Amino acid sequence: MTTLLSFLRMLNEKLAVAAGLLLLLSVCVTLYDVIARPFGMSLGGTDELSGYAMAVVTSWGVSYALTCLAHVRIDIIRARGGTAVRAWFDAVSILSLAAVAVTVAYRAWPVLAKSIANNSTANTTLETPLWIPQSLWMAGWLWFALSAVMLAACVCLFLVCGRHDDIEEFAGSRGEA
Repeated sequence: MTTLLSFLRMLNEKLAVAAGLLLLLSVCVTLYDVIARPFGMSLGGTDELSGYAMAVVTSWGVSYALTCLAHVRIDIIRARGGTAVRAWFDAVSILSLAAVAVTVAYRAWPVLAKSIANNSTANTTLETPLWIPQSLWMAGWLWFALSAVMLAACVCLFLVCGRHDDIEEFAGSRGEA
């Protein structure tokens, strides 16, 4: 179980690097466009492409935040409890997060399905087929939901087995207990 979660953490780190590279590429294209405009060499559509990049990076980045314990949590009560109390709070926290992640991923599909059905394109000069950025965006939310559900299932098993230290390691709060 801990091997699976360690693998998930490592995979999310690699995905975060890929997302970071996409963001860096977006910054470079925007910088080039800003510098090239006075010389009449603007690429055009940079704002649209950077918007897509931000949406994709965000949807994929939340999984990294999940596995490196970076999501915001108000844990004033949790921090005052013992190991078992913290484990229960962590379990409730990750189960809640998994429920939200599944809901967001589920609700992303109608957005993509409507764009596919209507053959929608962006209302811009690029006329980007919206299914392209929306597919990448939705895939990020699906990965987040899968990551959260896997983590929640492992935390529940850890809780049943009394493995509170493993819960602390994989789903705990970054703050000191």
